[in-house]
Amino acid sequence: MSREELDNPMILRAKPAALAIVNNNNCYHRNNEEEGESKLEPNVGLEFDSAEEAQEFYNLYATKLGFRIRIGQLYRSRVDGSVISRRFVCSKEGFQTTSRTGCPAFIRVQKADSGKWVLANVKKEHNHELETSGEICPSRVQRKNIPNLKSPVVVVVSTRTGLRSIDEDGPGPSGIIDLKRFKRERIDVELQPRGSEPYKGLEFTSAGEAYEFYNAYAANLGFKVRIGQLFRSKNDGSITSRRFVCSKEGHQHPSRVGCGAFMRIQRQETGRWLVDRFQNEHNHELGLPVDASGRVKGFKEEASSVLENMDLVELNGGLSLVTRGRESRIGSDWYNELFEYFQARQADDMGFFYAVEMHNGRALSVFWADARSRFSCTQFGDAVVFDTTYRKGGSYSVPLASFIGINHHRQPVLLGCALIAEESEESFTWVFQAWLRAMSGRHPVSIVADQDRSIQHSIAQVFPGIHHRFSAWQIKATEQENIGALLSMNPEFKYEYETCIFQSQTANEFEAAWNVLVNKYNLRKNTWLMEMYRMRKSWVPLHIRGTFFAGIPMDGSLKSYFGTILTSQTPLSEFLIRYEKALEQRREEERKEDFNSFNLQAVLHTKDPIEDQCRRFYTITMFQVFQKELLECYSFVGIKINVEGAISRYLVQKSGSGDERNTVAFNASSLNVSCSCKMFEFEGVLCRHALKVFQIMNIRELPSRYILHRWTKDAKYGILRDVDSGGASKDHKALMLWSLREEAKNYIEAVTASLERYKLAFEIMQEGRRNLCWQN
Repeated sequence: MSREELDNPMILRAKPAALAIVNNNNCYHRNNEEEGESKLEPNVGLEFDSAEEAQEFYNLYATKLGFRIRIGQLYRSRVDGSVISRRFVCSKEGFQTTSRTGCPAFIRVQKADSGKWVLANVKKEHNHELETSGEICPSRVQRKNIPNLKSPVVVVVSTRTGLRSIDEDGPGPSGIIDLKRFKRERIDVELQPRGSEPYKGLEFTSAGEAYEFYNAYAANLGFKVRIGQLFRSKNDGSITSRRFVCSKEGHQHPSRVGCGAFMRIQRQETGRWLVDRFQNEHNHELGLPVDASGRVKGFKEEASSVLENMDLVELNGGLSLVTRGRESRIGSDWYNELFEYFQARQADDMGFFYAVEMHNGRALSVFWADARSRFSCTQFGDAVVFDTTYRKGGSYSVPLASFIGINHHRQPVLLGCALIAEESEESFTWVFQAWLRAMSGRHPVSIVADQDRSIQHSIAQVFPGIHHRFSAWQIKATEQENIGALLSMNPEFKYEYETCIFQSQTANEFEAAWNVLVNKYNLRKNTWLMEMYRMRKSWVPLHIRGTFFAGIPMDGSLKSYFGTILTSQTPLSEFLIRYEKALEQRREEERKEDFNSFNLQAVLHTKDPIEDQCRRFYTITMFQVFQKELLECYSFVGIKINVEGAISRYLVQKSGSGDERNTVAFNASSLNVSCSCKMFEFEGVLCRHALKVFQIMNIRELPSRYILHRWTKDAKYGILRDVDSGGASKDHKALMLWSLREEAKNYIEAVTASLERYKLAFEIMQEGRRNLCWQN
């Protein structure tokens, strides 16, 4: 709406039309006419020509009632990234500042196929008092007063845990911004005179100076800066162009909304840097600007987890970093609904567990697990996926994380759920500790989780010694962000990069291929690649294969537990219903596979006694995995290459082809076997190479240690089958409790169908109890 339009009475029309009267002071008088009252009311189905028109309409409505609005979340199409839905909320929504009360009032408009924007959801109730004056000035949504920057504030930041520097093509004077010397206790704020806004043609002596200028400009407007792409000369590899972007650019993190604001600088022949492109439009609400005293409000450095939970405040005459107040991404109306559900579940399920993180009297993160999930953890809690799929889309209303295991049918099994209040180390640590308490303190062997520093630190603290493997989806996202252009434009680089990552068989092989890659393509100064190399043991297959991960695919293709039934945009009114539906659907799939494994038999394809032995023990799914390896081993040959005492080493390779070859060590006295492909260590099933050596040595039966109990039909008994009967240790009591509780639950369900069954079952239980007493 232009100022000229505001100077005259106006009718803002939607379907139906909304009426409001504006005076010359830009303030809206309440209209008490019945017609006006009804027309200004937001109702589902109301149409607008644009999202901005819907925003103005809600602003008029808010003014009439006596509250102000803010722009809330937006949602984008997964097809083309265009905005398809927007939320406009009461200004008191959330708890990010002391003035906010978590008000639930909002409207949501959705883009229809016709191009119109339709009001899809509305909540009119507020949890605070509205303004009572008869004349309310309208909210200025997403419009910030930009102060005149005669002396812009430049925040110079460097940190020991920072990942990136501005310029890599020379020493300090040429533009390096060192992000490796930051001290947590203090930040230096320097004042340098400069123009108030970037413009095309603006010159700088160095890239560092350009960054300082844009950072100061951003601080005064109320947004933060990240370092974007750089471009190098094809002749000598020197940096010729740089982009500095809004911190909310892209969609790799839930806090990012694809903002298009940026400044690009180009290096001239003179060595100076010139602004050749500038975009100043943001698609999100800006934060608080720097005030006249130079104090930065709401500062948060996104490049480093050290600053993730810190604010700049003035203490003892200087600026210091202090821990900021804890925030929650969970809507305030969620807690009551969840707690009612938890209490109802506890009445039916004695083993139901839930925990709530409290901070300064406020509820933050929430964790829960039913008895079935807790029992499943005793069976399949050795390899765990901490699934934070909600972060993928870049926008979400439900920060739902889940702990997922792999059952004996290779199906995902739920081991617990949590709502994450905020993505901080404190929140993740609390969630991991809550899960550990629910699972009787049993640590997993391995975990697949995101690589955020806060998650890495939390896992190291709660599960010391565990192998943390990074989520494949996040690796791909950051890979695309940092070397995506090179991968798409240079097929040779793409081939060599993927060969290095996925085909290296030994550490020396990987090191050699990596060094060739970074030297050939001048990538020694690519900070992302250097950081990923440092953390190679958490994502490169070569370093992961030696740890048990229950065969969870390296490419991240594990089927989501909740699928499309439950998503990060599921509204509160449907969340618990959909959660229960997904849970029952998954458990019904497991029951079907249990039935099939006990009542159907897979077809044998050889006369090898080992095949028949494994068919008796494995579930149908796992037998098919083993059977494939057994059949493949017939197309391999094994050659003994050396003998050291009882240990013989074989080179096993495919007949007629030297492409696939592995080394197998076999101990004739203990029948121990180990293959360089590490399939048994990673997946728990013997590989074709080891089976070939067993054939050569005429081994007719596999040692029991090579048929993992977790893959067998009787996996529901956990590890207790192999425990000595001489007494129960403290560690085994929890396993026995869950095993008996689950069996008792099934027993009760079966015998309560009739009075006759109940009487028989009761007699059997009494007899069993008497027998146990006599043994004591």
